[in-house]
Amino acid sequence: AVETNGTQPAPPGLDWICVSPKADAPLVLTSGHELKLVYPQPLAQPERFAHLDFQNFFLQPMDSVLKREHTKAAVNYCMKHPQWRLSVQMHKVVGIA
Repeated sequence: AVETNGTQPAPPGLDWICVSPKADAPLVLTSGHELKLVYPQPLAQPERFAHLDFQNFFLQPMDSVLKREHTKAAVNYCMKHPQWRLSVQMHKVVGIA
């Protein structure tokens, strides 16, 4: 299993590929098991990634002083676009980074 920003091809033989794209970087890896997107990001709107070949699509509210508003926006987006499911940035929740 690997989590990557998707700017390089994945090595062969991986059983799970998770892509968490960077807003300002070109995406090379366009298929996998899950795509996680921090939301909202002006340069990385979900519509930009919705057509890609992933089995699961997750939105994670951006952690900032506007965390409550970002969470509400992510929930609303997921409710209107059921392809996307709500997730969290676990490292932020447990205080790793």
